[in-house]
Amino acid sequence: MDATTAPHHIPPEMPQYGETYHVFELMQNLLEQLLIHQPKDPIPFMISHLQQDNDNGDPGPPGVGENRVLWVSNHTGGGRKEKRVPGERAFLCSRKDHSKGFSGVGNGGCVSVIPQQERRETSDWPTRSDVWDLLPHVPGCAVFLLCPVVLSAPDTVLIERNLGKRIDPQTGEIYHTTFDWPSESDVQNRLLVPGGISELETARKLLEYHRNIIRILPAYPKILKVINADQPCVDVFYQALTYAQTNHRSNAPFTPRVLLCGPLGSGKSLQAALLAQKYGLVNVHCGQLLKEAVAVESKFSELIQPYFQKEMAVPDSIIMKVLSRRLSQQDCVQKGWVLHGFPKDLDQAHMLNSLGFQPNRVFFLNVPFDSVIERLTLRRVDPLTGERYHLTYKPPATVEVQARLLQNPKDTEEQVQVKMDLFYRNCVELEEFYKHAITVNADQDPYTVFEYIESGIINPLPKKVP
Repeated sequence: MDATTAPHHIPPEMPQYGETYHVFELMQNLLEQLLIHQPKDPIPFMISHLQQDNDNGDPGPPGVGENRVLWVSNHTGGGRKEKRVPGERAFLCSRKDHSKGFSGVGNGGCVSVIPQQERRETSDWPTRSDVWDLLPHVPGCAVFLLCPVVLSAPDTVLIERNLGKRIDPQTGEIYHTTFDWPSESDVQNRLLVPGGISELETARKLLEYHRNIIRILPAYPKILKVINADQPCVDVFYQALTYAQTNHRSNAPFTPRVLLCGPLGSGKSLQAALLAQKYGLVNVHCGQLLKEAVAVESKFSELIQPYFQKEMAVPDSIIMKVLSRRLSQQDCVQKGWVLHGFPKDLDQAHMLNSLGFQPNRVFFLNVPFDSVIERLTLRRVDPLTGERYHLTYKPPATVEVQARLLQNPKDTEEQVQVKMDLFYRNCVELEEFYKHAITVNADQDPYTVFEYIESGIINPLPKKVP
């Protein structure tokens, strides 16, 4: 860009396009892979990498039950990754290679880890969505994983598990005297005790594991998931699967465009103010925008004023003109915005999207009807000072002030009932339209509600499991 033309005006469509097609994450990932592999020809390497998916890994000590990751692999569509290169080994829980003498490790297999230089020259490494069940234990040889999982259990439990292992010499299948005993008598009769599973040998391998694992875990400081393996295998599986399917927080640029939906009195204005204060977002209140347009005598003033005087609803076409002008301004494009008070029905939501203002975070603030009645019907205002009070949560300090307090006619129970009915009549369609919306219980401390909303903004949206 030409620096002399600064400040540069970013079109609203640019960040939306980047977020929709994950351009920022894509560039970040490509740069990481280029630094890791350092290919001789980066262009073909990047083209090949774009056709791949995530890698998952789950190291663990011997006997911890790493074969459970096969379930994760089957559910995520990935495969098992095994590369054999002489010299550098890592523990692997597989049903192969029992002649190697590592039968006490996992299910009895071992696998070599590709050195970094050889990985660079291997076109099919790493493939996407593969599940690695290995423990690299050679200094300087680490596997680059996106979802590393460590299965952890007490050493006494692992030794007991190892002592019960049995192997079928004909099929190579691994069984256990307690957890997985075959029902066929002929299979039972031919089972053998594999070598290297004695208490002393298992303890020696556990000691080697503990000596190596402390050098490996620091390689994954923020993304490592530790799962207790001393529990039913189904629970271990679903914990690993949930972690593998979770979108992890990205360092890529993210401009929040937040929409707060909820009935009257649900606390949308307060939450919007807290978000704007902490994250520098532009607080866009639709009703306030219309009032400001009239107050400054803008070009929309003559259009809006008659509806205000007759206390009628302003047409959607006029609202969208005012709203579109505000959301298109540079501070909204650069900083992001938090919108509340609009849309109130499905037609307005379609109009907002048609103009290119799609929110990337939508929150529905749920409050029971009785709580809304309590919040609104007990509100009062001091006509002398303009100070706002609540007879329960913020009562006036003196009797004199309380005597002159007035209630807004809009806060009567009848008026609140009408507005609540209108909101819930349109709420179902809005929730269906915003499929990735997050529902928040707003009938609690407002700062607790803010923490829930904040976590929904800084964390990626959860994946929808089919």
